[in-house]
Amino acid sequence: MDRPMNRAPLPSLLPRSFLALVGVLALVVSACGESVTPIAEARALETGATVTVEGYVSVQPGAFVSALGDEGFAVQDGTGGVYVKMDAKQTFGRGAHVRVTGTLDEQNQLRILKAAPEDVELRSGTQEVSPKAVSTGDVNESVEGQLITVAGAVTQPFQDDSPYGYKLYINDGSGEVQVFVHVSAGFDKATLQALSVGDSISVTGLAAQYEATYEVAPRQPDDLRRVAPRP
Repeated sequence: MDRPMNRAPLPSLLPRSFLALVGVLALVVSACGESVTPIAEARALETGATVTVEGYVSVQPGAFVSALGDEGFAVQDGTGGVYVKMDAKQTFGRGAHVRVTGTLDEQNQLRILKAAPEDVELRSGTQEVSPKAVSTGDVNESVEGQLITVAGAVTQPFQDDSPYGYKLYINDGSGEVQVFVHVSAGFDKATLQALSVGDSISVTGLAAQYEATYEVAPRQPDDLRRVAPRP
């Protein structure tokens, strides 16, 4: 068991009344905390910064509690994604439209946004997040926090890292990547153990990081499936 739980000014010709209105609106936005930052920009801010992001839930709350030790979820917009760390499990599922205000932090080198339940606002509308197809050798910081799909041949025997999760390794020829299957994601251990070196599989999950290792973390059993090898 090698994974700890903590795993420019406006032109003067504009009417003064208009300028005053702009100033009032700016104050209202600031006071209400409604300034939303694109997730890719938020991720680049300094650790400890408070930021508000908005997007759609790509990983349901609590899916990764066995290794991350919290009931968090992942959220994604058109620019990027980030894992939101929370102690209390939320009732919404994947595809929910949320606005989250939190503090940027790192957990075992994974970029996270720490938030409390009162910092999460459920917005109208839902949208399922589509995974991005990525080569196994390209799972790195550029896609961390996003929902991705990788496919390749199993390169190492099944590794049991319970109670946190299980490890698989696959390669499509571009480089090996670790697939970390959280126990809390509901997978059948025997099914994973039955995979042999050389078997071809496809995995959809969160592009994550544990210390120096980048990995793909599937959310539920149907995120991992066998595929026919390319001729």
